Amino acid sequence: MSEAPEVSGGPVVTPVRVVIGLCLFAPFVAMLWVGSYAKVEPKFIGIPFFYWYQMAWVLISTVLTMVAYTLWRRDQRARSSAKGGASR
Repeated sequence: MSEAPEVSGGPVVTPVRVVIGLCLFAPFVAMLWVGSYAKVEPKFIGIPFFYWYQMAWVLISTVLTMVAYTLWRRDQRARSSAKGGASR
């Protein structure tokens, strides 16, 4: 039987990666749950809720994606420096 290869980079699922996943998953849940925003009221400067809610999520998604990217880069730097420090 073949043996599973050892993973020497530490745990694959870390709390930071869970946060990254949540940041990327939240906009999908918000947009796919149509029943939560399929209404006209409350209006914002004359725009029905249905439209301004979706437009707000465009901005929220941008911020969440930037947070996820920043966390991912920080995690990758930490993993590469830990790997480089361990091999010395």
